[in-house]
Amino acid sequence: MTTTQMAEMIAGTPRGFAPPEALAEARRSLLNWLGVAVGAADHPMVDMALAVADLMGGHEQATVLGRRRRASLLTATLVNGMSSHIFDYDDTFLDTILHPSAPVVPAALAWSEWRSLSGMELLESIVLGIEVAQRVAQVVYPSHYDRGWHITGSVGAFGAAAAAGWLMELEAGRLANALGLAATQPVGLREMFGTHTKPYHPGKAAANGLEAALLAAQGFGSSARAIEAPRGFAHVTSNQPKLQRLTDGWGESWQILHNSYKPFPCGVVIHPIIDGVARLHRERRIEAPDVARLQLRVHPLVLELTGKTEPRDGLEAKFSVYHCAAVALLDGWVGLAQFADQRVTAPDVIDLRARVNVTVDGSIAEDQAHITATLHDGSQVDVWVEHCLGSKDNPMSDDQLESKFQEVTGRVLPPDQTEQLIAAVAGLATAPTVGRMIQLATPPEVQRNG
Repeated sequence: MTTTQMAEMIAGTPRGFAPPEALAEARRSLLNWLGVAVGAADHPMVDMALAVADLMGGHEQATVLGRRRRASLLTATLVNGMSSHIFDYDDTFLDTILHPSAPVVPAALAWSEWRSLSGMELLESIVLGIEVAQRVAQVVYPSHYDRGWHITGSVGAFGAAAAAGWLMELEAGRLANALGLAATQPVGLREMFGTHTKPYHPGKAAANGLEAALLAAQGFGSSARAIEAPRGFAHVTSNQPKLQRLTDGWGESWQILHNSYKPFPCGVVIHPIIDGVARLHRERRIEAPDVARLQLRVHPLVLELTGKTEPRDGLEAKFSVYHCAAVALLDGWVGLAQFADQRVTAPDVIDLRARVNVTVDGSIAEDQAHITATLHDGSQVDVWVEHCLGSKDNPMSDDQLESKFQEVTGRVLPPDQTEQLIAAVAGLATAPTVGRMIQLATPPEVQRNG
């Protein structure tokens, strides 16, 4: 139940530890993460981050995905982690609302590329890094999140440090120092949701975790009780932390097996509403002009996290259950196009959004929702969502993940290259290095879309 014990367990985890089912989920997690990172590579936020990187300089050590350029280890890690969260389309542990891959994979990938490590080493480091990040999240959740921390940023550095430190083959004492360095630099406030700063959180956490491992490798010291001490991470950032979750049952199963993937590029708590309203459109043939009022009964977190009634742009709309319900009925689905700024401010969306009413119901689970469409003739049509698409009881299939990958990378990569990249991820366990996969995640020429 201590930082030192966790470090000893990480250091004692041998190559070849991951069972087939964990490796299979690591490939799914990597495919999902890679798609959303490449897909957002031409976003203005990435331009801004790279402009600052150009001012700072540095060695060209690792690839900026979706771009024909390289940067320093820390810059590539920061930018790749940031871009993977721009669309709000990355993976999620539903029990802690942690997005695990965005802070973990960029650090592991940058180091693997620079040191020419194998595909299997990368996959296993992802399993291990996600394990650590989720365990720390379970220690401090829910009070940590309730206090206003964006848990992906605040605990992500632990997973990044663990993944990178394991790849560096740090011994337990230095891994404990890496975890201590991660503990002292949490990043991410929920106040930043709907702004450029939210995607910055996992990118910075990834870079902080990699830097922590690099410093620890040089002998840089830290507290050996960084997580559990009275003034350590857990007690400072949460109430009544559950410290036993750091190490209990280590190696009996792997947290990555509980990872989930988003079918819609927005806050995960809105997904049951989108799923249900899209069904109204698709299965019940309800059209927006028929609807006088759309009544939603939702889990309490929905309004807390996504209660923006009048979003002004695509970023804010990702945190508006009102917008998502409106476009789900109007368009029959919610993808990237539904968060374009011009769609958010379209007259038909604004009109329908005003007819959406939301009621909190504590008896409804996070993956459930109840939708009632009251038509102009007074009749009502109900839809109950028991488990929304993407939840642990209704997971996305491999085919659905590949379709999503094609959707998001189509902005940056040609279709034949996308297919090759999917195949490269599928075969990563036998790849001698990660180089081929990274090469395929680079556009054949600079493309500027939108």
